Amino acid sequence: MQPSQRRRTSLGLAGKYAVAIATSLIAIFPILYILSASLNPNGSLAGSAGLFSQLSLENYLDLFDDPAQPFGAWFVNTLIIGLMTAAGTVLLGGLAAYSFSRMRFSGRRFGLITILLVQMFPQLLAVIAIFLLMKGIGDIFPALGLNTHAGLIVVYLGGALGVNTYLMYGFFNTVPASIDEAAKLDGAGHARIFFTIILRLSAPVLAVVALLSFIATVNEFVIASVLLTDPSKKTLAVGLYQFIAQETSANWPVFAAGAVIAALPVVLLFFALQKYIVGGLTAGAVK
Repeated sequence: MQPSQRRRTSLGLAGKYAVAIATSLIAIFPILYILSASLNPNGSLAGSAGLFSQLSLENYLDLFDDPAQPFGAWFVNTLIIGLMTAAGTVLLGGLAAYSFSRMRFSGRRFGLITILLVQMFPQLLAVIAIFLLMKGIGDIFPALGLNTHAGLIVVYLGGALGVNTYLMYGFFNTVPASIDEAAKLDGAGHARIFFTIILRLSAPVLAVVALLSFIATVNEFVIASVLLTDPSKKTLAVGLYQFIAQETSANWPVFAAGAVIAALPVVLLFFALQKYIVGGLTAGAVK
């Protein structure tokens, strides 16, 4: 390699490392700041300019001391709603994606296009309609009405199926159809093929869909705040807002401590599924 080429290569690598380091610092700083704020015992953000200048677990203890703000119940509610929504999204989205991928029926292409177009309109536009619908359902089936976790899960499932179905549909198309044909020769039906073959071969995309659905459920605020009114039934996103809702009594350090704990399930789930994430996000685009 010529000296000039070696110099250009070195400069290119230096530039890439510089961009990577700068990007990492930008991404890490908010995390360090909220960790520092959660350990700040002053009760405000005034002393949080110096990172980790004061260290105390007081804010984390305060999260569980107020019966009017049951953080433990919010945390459990969020885990239950998030995990059930993720599991339901994977199951229902997988069934729909399998139908579009393996079956040929009238309206198939129109259905795929409709699923894609519906995602252009955010669920926020339908908040009033969702409220009235759940109120009407609650009059007939109280277990699925307002102020119920089951009703909130049903709403989340309806909003999450579109894009996740399309994502799984692209992945299912990469699974050779010859495997289905061989299973049919052995007497397997669609249900057996789906549950024993397709799902096992599609573990990466299932992990990605479950992770994305769980993250979206944990972060969702508007619909949960409208449908859940009982303080003990609220989710973390709705409950934590109470710590900063009042301007004169906003407790940002306690809010930061709650945010740190709320992020733990997402981080743990991400690390548990990270080996599937890259394959699940990219395989559906391979022809």
